[in-house]
Amino acid sequence: MTARLLHPSAAAGGWDYDRVLNTAGAWLLALLWVAPLAYAVWTAFHPGAYATRFDLTAPLTLENFARAWEAAPFARYFLNSVLLVTLILAGQFILCTLAAFAFARFRFPGRDLVFVLVLVQLMIMPDILIVQNYQTMRALGLVDTILAIGLPYMASAFGIFLLRQTFLTVPKELDEAARVEGAGFLEVLWKVYVPLAAPTYLAYGLVSVSHHWNNFIWPLIITNSVETRPLTVGLSVFASTDQGVDWSVITAATLMTAGPLLVAFLLFQRQFVQSFMRAGVK
Repeated sequence: MTARLLHPSAAAGGWDYDRVLNTAGAWLLALLWVAPLAYAVWTAFHPGAYATRFDLTAPLTLENFARAWEAAPFARYFLNSVLLVTLILAGQFILCTLAAFAFARFRFPGRDLVFVLVLVQLMIMPDILIVQNYQTMRALGLVDTILAIGLPYMASAFGIFLLRQTFLTVPKELDEAARVEGAGFLEVLWKVYVPLAAPTYLAYGLVSVSHHWNNFIWPLIITNSVETRPLTVGLSVFASTDQGVDWSVITAATLMTAGPLLVAFLLFQRQFVQSFMRAGVK
């Protein structure tokens, strides 16, 4: 009975090389991911003199977090980031849902061609469109606003594709039954399709929030004032000082910036993985 559960090579007294290699690779990747985070935590909670040396007797301190918080208006940066990711996610859910529903259930001339054009956007790096997006925001008079940061991302080709694939799996009988009961297209969408696609919405929402919370280049270019800067741009204040780089303060500010996403992932990692599995994201 036991031999049947083992790999053929292990049952014969040999090594299960595939399992050993997979385990070793997983540990290596885990160490590569944990090492920078461990260094950041160590540096942030110890005085600056211990930033470049490891000493178990080093005293713990929260002074670096206090200095980082006082050096820049982090409260405003946090508020801007929360408003930004909320605005983008709300816009994406609305626009992507309507577009995906149209591609999945309506038949109209040029539907396949338009959908191919949507997929083409997945092959275009957002940074390539920075100049055009900036010119558009300037023409609209939106430069240095939170809306200008989020507007270019409101329609997501990935979101449209993901939701369309999910909507195609919904049985048409449910659609027809709701129509027989007198429901309109929007009511069918809201009461039938959206609830059944909840795992996909959660999976996409986690990806969207993570990406736009960490986005740096576009917010840096389109904003000029403290009132509109998100956390990532505000963090650049700590890049250099007149006295040089203070790694303790920088890592403390970095942890405050990345902390919400790390805590959210640790709390909801099971739902995160299950959502992607149910949504069919590879």
